[in-house]
Amino acid sequence: MAISPNLSEIVTTTLRNRSGAVADDVTKNNGLLTRLNARGRKKPVSGGRTIVQELQYQENSTFKRYSGYDLLNIQPSDVITAAEYDYKQAAVAVSISGLEQLQNSGEDAVLDLLEQRIENAEITLKNNIALDCYSDGTADGGRQIGGLQLLISTSPTSGTVGGINRATWAFWRNQKFSATSDGGGAASTSNIQSYMNRLYLSCSRGPDVPDLIVADNNYFRLYWESLQAIQRITSAEKGMAGFSTLQYMGSDVVFDGGFGGGAPSNQMYFLNTKYLFYRPHRDRDMAPIGDDRMNPNQDATVRLWGFAGNMTMNNAFLQGVLFA
Repeated sequence: MAISPNLSEIVTTTLRNRSGAVADDVTKNNGLLTRLNARGRKKPVSGGRTIVQELQYQENSTFKRYSGYDLLNIQPSDVITAAEYDYKQAAVAVSISGLEQLQNSGEDAVLDLLEQRIENAEITLKNNIALDCYSDGTADGGRQIGGLQLLISTSPTSGTVGGINRATWAFWRNQKFSATSDGGGAASTSNIQSYMNRLYLSCSRGPDVPDLIVADNNYFRLYWESLQAIQRITSAEKGMAGFSTLQYMGSDVVFDGGFGGGAPSNQMYFLNTKYLFYRPHRDRDMAPIGDDRMNPNQDATVRLWGFAGNMTMNNAFLQGVLFA
């Protein structure tokens, strides 16, 4: 029985046919990305040295109250700057050796073997990208996506995000509320709503308010139990299909913990997703990388499948985190 005459074409075609579905599955695998995708905040990047996110950092300084012929201030007002985010890359490899091709002779047999490896590779890639969206960006020497723990920090007066130093620029600091330091006691069913109220108010500017709250096992449970006496629970179909969801001030409170969940322990993020973005490169959004790779001294074929991009933000002070 002959082995597949064109294994490279089979691998390439299979990966390309699945890449769009896997990219979509990443967003469905993560409560945060589901909302960003639904609100049009998945914005692919077409190129450039970095991912640039423009933002307004102060009001127009020419505002002036006047009467009659008073002179008005017509000086140019610098109100716009930009945060710059580096591309973060990740990849998985789908490989098959010459011996495995011989042992799985026949095109159907080879395809069965590749199908299992491709399925495992896509699960690995989408799970890790989804988890990285909650990270602080420090894993693997800073090669990781800068997720929520970086963008919305429990220590918002220090560190640099998107090239902007938070110690210098107050407008680039998110809100935070520590249960023990700011609230006076560990979060519980009796105080969780009060803590949420205080953080919510600090993240609000008129009608510009958090629309998504993401919580780990413990904080979601505390909020859930605080509601059970009055049963203010909504179905998973309301805006966040597939995720266990409660409601708070019109915002979805999403449980993104559980087995394999990425939400950090004892943390609850108050997000205004109008200002958060998922920015994959349009040519590397869960897509094959280049051609087959075959070492001259190894009887094996490898095809890489990868991601390049980052999480970005253009407003920090309307985001917040509740933590222990």
